[in-house]
Amino acid sequence: MSGSSSARALIRGIRVLDRPAPAGPIACTIAFGWRALLKIKYVPEQMFDVLVTPIMFTVMFTYLFGGALAGSTGDYLQYLLPGILAQTVVFTSIYTGVTLNGDLSKGVYDRFKSLPIWAPAPLVGAMLGDILRYTGASLIVVLIGLLLGYRPEQGIVGVLLSLVLLNIFGFGLGWIFTVLGLLLRTPGAVMTLSWLVLMPLTFVSNIYVDPATMPELLQTLVALNPVSHLVSAMRGAMVGELVAFSLGIALLTPALLTLTFGPLAMRLYHRKH
Repeated sequence: MSGSSSARALIRGIRVLDRPAPAGPIACTIAFGWRALLKIKYVPEQMFDVLVTPIMFTVMFTYLFGGALAGSTGDYLQYLLPGILAQTVVFTSIYTGVTLNGDLSKGVYDRFKSLPIWAPAPLVGAMLGDILRYTGASLIVVLIGLLLGYRPEQGIVGVLLSLVLLNIFGFGLGWIFTVLGLLLRTPGAVMTLSWLVLMPLTFVSNIYVDPATMPELLQTLVALNPVSHLVSAMRGAMVGELVAFSLGIALLTPALLTLTFGPLAMRLYHRKH
């Protein structure tokens, strides 16, 4: 009887304990976003592309091509800088898939699956951390541009609107590389295949050259490229001549990418291992 009484007392004691409420989706996402930032602290070489590459491209393209394409580096910089901003975020979005693939190979995501958390939080949180990375890279480009002589006619309002567009676009694009990170075996393979996607997106666009100077076929491809519309929307935001069509495409594209590749990424994530 004493054993039975002890068991009943133990059960009553367990029942009266208040279990902590599970963390909600927002709290889980923020926690994993913070984890993504902490990884930069312990692996600072991840910041190399964020810090060095934007400076290199801005300075190099301005002074190599400015005189030939626009007659002066100053005039070309006014045209180029919004495009370099878009290029920087597009290039940086690769690391969404590369970092994810590296974590998967170490088994850390297997532990995340066993936790009582919102299921998409590890992926969405990592992309939230990437948005902060996009913002940092973009601010560096703007700062370098200002030092070189770039002057946005709409001032800080135009710059902030452009950064918002960039972050939205980068978030949508990141889902493609998340899927690649889940499908491919090594970070190197993710990097190689990602560049095959990004090179046409960036160079067959209006980032560097006015499409009116291109052959007709290339003009058509540039017009179909969503990056071109992103750059056009940003240029419009910077000078106060925002084109509604380009803005719509720049917002619709990441929405479609998220709706298409987001569920696919979650399905692959749950099937992984």
